[in-house]
Amino acid sequence: MQQTVHVAFDGWSEEYREWEKWALLSEQIGRCWESLGQYRLAETAHRKALLLSTEILGPERLFTLASMHNLALVLNSQKKYEEAKTINEQTLARYKKVLGTEHPSTLTSMHNLAWVLNSQGKCKEAEEVNWQTLVLREKVLGPKHPDTLASMSNLAWVLSSQRKYKEAEVMNRQTLALRENVLGSERLDTLTSVYYLAYSLAQQHYIDEPLRLY
Repeated sequence: MQQTVHVAFDGWSEEYREWEKWALLSEQIGRCWESLGQYRLAETAHRKALLLSTEILGPERLFTLASMHNLALVLNSQKKYEEAKTINEQTLARYKKVLGTEHPSTLTSMHNLAWVLNSQGKCKEAEEVNWQTLVLREKVLGPKHPDTLASMSNLAWVLSSQRKYKEAEVMNRQTLALRENVLGSERLDTLTSVYYLAYSLAQQHYIDEPLRLY
């Protein structure tokens, strides 16, 4: 599952206020279209927000980086994987430069890059980035933070994608137990872990437990 970076304005001077309004409006429109599943329209709005913020603020301001990040999400949703990967890599490099390797926004960017890599079928690369993200999130956010659990869940899916079903099963059981404890049994993320666990078990030809889980 991909994750969104929320846009924040920090320290803009008065001369930028009108541009701020237009850029923010474009970003919000993009998010609205995205929530409705209208990804082509969302892409157009996010591109406009990115163009405005890059030209007026520069390529390394936080608003610009968030716009890049969210554009990459929309591209990935449309299966435009190569462009999504390129933008994700650029965004990640800039987040590392501006905020550092361990900042939560940097880790979210890493998380989404891993998702795009897996979508492209580049499972070994995706697994490597997922492990890096998980280790850093456990260190920075703690082992029970929802973002850490999201990294565990994505890693489990990447393992399944490589037919490493036993490893995926172990990771899915850990993730499910933590999500039930932290989020509750009826949250969507928890139910996703139930599905992932059932899938990894079914691929190992277990029958009874997957049926109970489903």
